[in-house]
Amino acid sequence: MKKDDVIKAGKEVLEIEARALAALVSRVDEDFARAVDLLFNTRARVIVTGMGKSGLVGRKIAATLASCGTPALFVNPAEAGHGDLGMILKDDVILAVSYSGETREIVDLLEFIKRIGIKLITITGNRNSRIANYSDIVLDAGVEREAGPKGVVPTASSTAALALGDALAIALMKKKGLGEEDFALFHPKGQLGRKLLKVGSLMHTGGEIPRVAIDTPMIQVIEEMTRKKLGMTCVVDAEEKLRGIITDGDLRRSMRRYREELFDKTAAECMTPDPITIGKEDLATEALNLMEEKRITSLIIKNREGKVEGIVHLHDLWRTEMF
Repeated sequence: MKKDDVIKAGKEVLEIEARALAALVSRVDEDFARAVDLLFNTRARVIVTGMGKSGLVGRKIAATLASCGTPALFVNPAEAGHGDLGMILKDDVILAVSYSGETREIVDLLEFIKRIGIKLITITGNRNSRIANYSDIVLDAGVEREAGPKGVVPTASSTAALALGDALAIALMKKKGLGEEDFALFHPKGQLGRKLLKVGSLMHTGGEIPRVAIDTPMIQVIEEMTRKKLGMTCVVDAEEKLRGIITDGDLRRSMRRYREELFDKTAAECMTPDPITIGKEDLATEALNLMEEKRITSLIIKNREGKVEGIVHLHDLWRTEMF
């Protein structure tokens, strides 16, 4: 094949699969809503099953459900009859992926499913198949054509099934009222987990917080900044409420302004009032963006009463390796 033919073939595959996905939109209907409700109300887990390419899609769907807050696991239907049926509980919901709807290994499970009274959702391209006819809910993932030669390679169909699985997982996540904070709980490792870290998990607290009163002499302010090594100090009033901040930059500007009279001044005379702050429930990525936007290296975390809860420094964010 010439280069242009290769490019043409690649584009054709993507166009076919894009059309298959677009066609799914109109099929997200009452059956889809019923499927989400069934998964939402299950008292146990979602058991995903499938063979071959559908099995690979099923593994991904199970992983996505679990990462979005719905307990799920994949069971190979070929292994189920050799002991793995013991992994399935009567309160589970089975989600089967079978484009033909006639996958022998899944058909062989139907008697067991019927006997224990478990609910079955099927993602298939054949609504008239045996598996579809047995199912409580059928999600139509049929495609006009596969992208491969003579339509024998599962391409558009597996993409459609995978997309429907993603749609189920995200809709279910939203129905449960889960958000990015909950998602972070299931992803404590890796780049994704780091991006979902909250400021509260990184901030300096307690005795690590540089803090001086508004009437503190500047010599003591410098000592506090030197001791805590964050390049700044909070300035608080008698009620411990935040009034200002003194940074290394503020200190240099005050030295140029007051010169030898600097040590006659107090924190209130050298501070920057109403400093930029952030909440401990905010994401660390938000803190980083704010620091870059304002060109600062530290952020103060204060509570609703206006008292200082912590300090997050740019170096704390660097150590997370989230960028």
